[in-house]
Amino acid sequence: MKFKSTIFHAFIYIILVIGILLILFPIYLTAVTAFKSAEMTAQNFFNLPPRLYLDNFKTVFSNSRFPVYFFNSVIVTVISVGIIAVFIPAVSYSIARKFNKLYYRLLYYAIVGGIFVPFQVIMIPEVKLVSSLHMLSRAGIIVLYVSFALAGNVFLMVGYLKTVPLELEESAFMDGCSVFKTYVRIIYPLIQPMTATIVILACLWIWNDFLLPLVILYKSDKVWTLPLFQYNFRSQYTFDYNLAFASFFASIIPITILYAFMQKYIISGLTQGAIKS
Repeated sequence: MKFKSTIFHAFIYIILVIGILLILFPIYLTAVTAFKSAEMTAQNFFNLPPRLYLDNFKTVFSNSRFPVYFFNSVIVTVISVGIIAVFIPAVSYSIARKFNKLYYRLLYYAIVGGIFVPFQVIMIPEVKLVSSLHMLSRAGIIVLYVSFALAGNVFLMVGYLKTVPLELEESAFMDGCSVFKTYVRIIYPLIQPMTATIVILACLWIWNDFLLPLVILYKSDKVWTLPLFQYNFRSQYTFDYNLAFASFFASIIPITILYAFMQKYIISGLTQGAIKS
């Protein structure tokens, strides 16, 4: 029995090591290629650079519109995530506390039903609708990001809010607090782990998203986000992979730092509700 357990654990660790290598290898290639010249890459694509070659980054930042697209990505991500962090907890709180009423149950099921609708199904109607409203812009894509974030995040937040004791709100009401004050001063601070989870997942999604900007921001390259810029990078620089990888490396640094600082909230946000008394 002990031998079988040892074999099982060894097999699990082997799978984990393989998974880690599969994740880290593309990151390694991105980093080493970004810090190589074309000659260094031609000599050996996989080896570490003999010296750090920073001209790729200088070219990306000075001879391209990379700062413009970086700024567009920051604007779209920050505003979208800010609205998500305020709007979704409020909607979820209303649904969670009035779930016994038919209207709120139907509203909840209608919102959560969006989880099962693939983006490809609604892509063409969505583009037509947004185009008819003259919203093929950063403002339009922000509205769409907030709308698409509703389904999965409301599902998570409503489940989490149901674990928050009602006695806390009842005590606040007895002390004269309104519903709004109770939510802002008591409920919202209590749901910070789940809010942080929603924020970091939304940041990762919006910052790296390619398909939605492709179908919404295609009219003008002035409003492109970084993924669109990187998609067109090869034609702009005639297949210069060193410059392209320098662009990739620069774009993943901010979101990686954010994730490193906030990843602990993802676990606490997804598991704390299951053990809250």
